[in-house]
Amino acid sequence: MEGEERRLAASLTARYSEWVLEELDELRGSFLLTDPAMPGHPIVYASRGLASLTGYPRRELLGRNARLFQGAATDRAAVSGVREAVRTQRAHQVAILNYRRDGSPHWVLLHLAPVFHAADGRVLHFLAVQVPIAAAPRRHPGRPAAFAACREEARGEEELPCASHVGEVFVDIDKRGLEAEEPRIASVCDKEMALSTANKIFSTLNRYSKLTGLVVCERRCDSVGIPALSSSLNLSLGRIKQSFVLTDRHLPDMPIVYASDAFLSLTGYSREEILGCNCRFLNGPGTSAEVLEEINQHICLEEACTVHLLNYRKDGSTFRDLLHVSPIRNSSGKVGLHPFQVFPGSHCASDASALLF
Repeated sequence: MEGEERRLAASLTARYSEWVLEELDELRGSFLLTDPAMPGHPIVYASRGLASLTGYPRRELLGRNARLFQGAATDRAAVSGVREAVRTQRAHQVAILNYRRDGSPHWVLLHLAPVFHAADGRVLHFLAVQVPIAAAPRRHPGRPAAFAACREEARGEEELPCASHVGEVFVDIDKRGLEAEEPRIASVCDKEMALSTANKIFSTLNRYSKLTGLVVCERRCDSVGIPALSSSLNLSLGRIKQSFVLTDRHLPDMPIVYASDAFLSLTGYSREEILGCNCRFLNGPGTSAEVLEEINQHICLEEACTVHLLNYRKDGSTFRDLLHVSPIRNSSGKVGLHPFQVFPGSHCASDASALLF
């Protein structure tokens, strides 16, 4: 058994250094990491918060597939959504009914996210964060219904049935907990907590992966095929002190081709993490869909626009900014690049942040 535990631990230590396990142990929250390259897509790390919330000892979780948290009343549609997210290697959030070791059911917000190799875009691990969803307050005759408050951190966090073997995920549901409760809806507070926890974990993995040279990131940001800007243009852009990025609308998914130092400082991301990415990575649960649609319409019409927008930094904290988007035309009048600039005044944020191209 010890040999098997070492093999599972090596999935992390070989990529993030020997110290990453101790660092992950210090993080609050209920989460796990799985390795899709290993047979059965097993759990290779389980947090203390996960063990405490689910009742499973950590050693009992390692090496098992994350489907063990499912039961008879787990919604098949929710499971299918997670399965599809694993198959397509994308992030996903869903409220789902899980089961503890003693068979008792509990609702959680599952936040699933792939961990990418920054150099070649391969998925190295899947991160699954789970936030408990509090029950809605009961209605009392003659008394207005109260809104459920954000859950306290002290309640801990549970695990999420995330990465279960690509192509073989979420099957073999057993007969536990047929008496499950009514479905629960995750609050904005729950969603922000899940995102914040995930960002802290990604920050830890990214920091320790630099020690081995196998740098990881939370988005598949492939700069291969992106034409480099000329040295003279890079030099000129480097003199600009504002927070901005340039994107190329002629490349697939309109990726970022340049990011200013001020943009990196404001958002907490490194240049390597965002070059080649679409600007939507600064979106979050509180970002206005209406404002994003307005921005997209102006981009399609090749028009400039200025909007107020709520964005998210790498550490999960929010900030409001004044975002200005404007096309750059060549000598023939055709649009080549789009600069996204953030003006100080609100809470300055990164320009390209919340765009859904």
